[in-house]
Amino acid sequence: MKCPFCSHPDTQVVETREAEDGGFIRRRRQCGGCDKRFTTYERPEVSFPAIVKKDGRRIEYERAKLLGSFKIALRKRPVSTEQIDAAIERIEERLRNLGEREVLSSRLGEMVMRELKLLDKVGYIRYASVYRSFEDVDDFKNVMDEVRNPG
Repeated sequence: MKCPFCSHPDTQVVETREAEDGGFIRRRRQCGGCDKRFTTYERPEVSFPAIVKKDGRRIEYERAKLLGSFKIALRKRPVSTEQIDAAIERIEERLRNLGEREVLSSRLGEMVMRELKLLDKVGYIRYASVYRSFEDVDDFKNVMDEVRNPG
């Protein structure tokens, strides 16, 4: 693997760890040219269903987009990167287990909502405000009531 610092083609793996859930492998590498260390992550490549947008367009599932949504919703909230990664892993597992070639974006959005509700109530409300296109304060109040009084 090429070094991200100096582009030297020779790097050595100095440490390998498997994630607790076995979903990916973390490797620490050291460059043979500049001696700097960096981390890489390996994940098995699996196919996910296409995401069908509200307007009917079909797009490829992108983990980075999902991660971006979580990061925006949870900005400056006490939620670790590991917790976010675990939530995304659970969503991806559900997507794979559906066994479908296409999934409506609304279904994916509901999966995100479910995970955010478990992780952080404020993040959940932030995401809900965009996802459900809140129009006024009453929309926020309704979701806050839902969070306060589940069931």
